[in-house]
Amino acid sequence: MAFKNDSGGASPMADMNVTPLVDVMLVLLIIFMVTAPISSYPIDINLPQPTLNPPPVDKEPPPPVSLVIDASGAVTWDHTPMPMSQLESVMRQTVQRDPTNQPRVEIDVNGQAQYEALAKVLAYSKNAGMDKIGFVQHDQ
Repeated sequence: MAFKNDSGGASPMADMNVTPLVDVMLVLLIIFMVTAPISSYPIDINLPQPTLNPPPVDKEPPPPVSLVIDASGAVTWDHTPMPMSQLESVMRQTVQRDPTNQPRVEIDVNGQAQYEALAKVLAYSKNAGMDKIGFVQHDQ
């Protein structure tokens, strides 16, 4: 609290400094003026529509496929060592067996492996049309 000393005695000032309040209000006004037009534009979203006849779910899901990438970048597909050049064709064959009921691919990557090997595996799986991909997490 500030004190006034005009007449020799110290008495509390009743005036309030409103400059910081005005500064904050002007900043908030500018932010509001900038963001208000952005929120008024409509965003087109294609939501899935409900179907009257859902597809039958009588098939059992196939067992998951284990894909391991070791520290050297070598790939093992379902416990079978495989060169990286053959991986995409094996993935395509897996998808072509039953495109609607694909197995889940569980990717287990060694922490010392190069990111390039994982990027290739993900690119091959996308090119082959694999939809169900997961990563194996190891608790440490």
